[in-house]
Amino acid sequence: MSFYVLESVLRPLSYWYNQDNVEEVVVNHPGEVWLRLRGKRAHPWACQKDPKLTRNYLVDLLYIIANTYELPFDPERGTPVVYATLPGDHRFSAIAGRNVMYDHEDLTGGIALAIRVHSDSVSFGLQDYGLKQGEILKKINPLKRIKDPDDPYERLMLSIKRGDHVLVSGATATGKTTFLNNLLNILDVHKRVITVEDTRELIVPHPNRVHLTLSRTEQTNKLDYPKIIDLVVRFTPDAIIGGEISTANAGALWELMGSGHDNCFATIHAENSEAAYKAFTDRILHSYPTIDRAKTIAEMKEKLRVVQINRDGNIRAVTEVT
Repeated sequence: MSFYVLESVLRPLSYWYNQDNVEEVVVNHPGEVWLRLRGKRAHPWACQKDPKLTRNYLVDLLYIIANTYELPFDPERGTPVVYATLPGDHRFSAIAGRNVMYDHEDLTGGIALAIRVHSDSVSFGLQDYGLKQGEILKKINPLKRIKDPDDPYERLMLSIKRGDHVLVSGATATGKTTFLNNLLNILDVHKRVITVEDTRELIVPHPNRVHLTLSRTEQTNKLDYPKIIDLVVRFTPDAIIGGEISTANAGALWELMGSGHDNCFATIHAENSEAAYKAFTDRILHSYPTIDRAKTIAEMKEKLRVVQINRDGNIRAVTEVT
């Protein structure tokens, strides 16, 4: 298929990514687009309705892009992801099928895509990064410099606001997932949230969100956690929310926590914070058996805050905020 035909098919989307000051275009589900605007720091994402972006159009577009670039794409037979460079040098990433879940049940799954816009007119000098001769470098987030307060509640609130990673730890039936859902209600609603779970349990109030699932028992395609890492970082998340940490996903979640993104949250079975760090590391060892266990635990204690929940009968309580 010719690039002329591809450009013609792309017009409903190119209308958005060819506009001035648009840095990224994402589609979380049919009928709307989210635009990341250049130069906007506080709330960079803006939503626009677009009825032309139907489910059929988006799925057909993925097949056309795959055919144009001779890429494998068949969400029913194991290849649900498409990566390409569109005409104009725009970076395209997309996924379709049952690995994408909407809030309503859909047996065929969903679709999500992200387009990183290329622009020759945008140029940056060192001064645009805050680097000027004779000036002391400034931290982007001043909250990083604030010392942790003694009060556990204030400590947790500060962590969420400044983008710390949080691991919710506890035994079975202590309410870890419920607690994690409560943390999501505190997270800035303007953030773009990507969830990665084996079963849809998280309730995300943020309108700019994508839910990805990799079932532990029913996975029928070739999408695995290493591929999920590539997809998630291309989808430009402001926060990455995992479900329960397992031997399958531990390495991927830890890698995402080290990828420069803020606010990675997950849950784990453990009886205290020290056991949580060790359990997380031991699960990573299943996929990365050569890592240094002691060094990884030490790194976790620097990067990852544990919220420990314990239960006595019907009483649940947070007992540690490390």
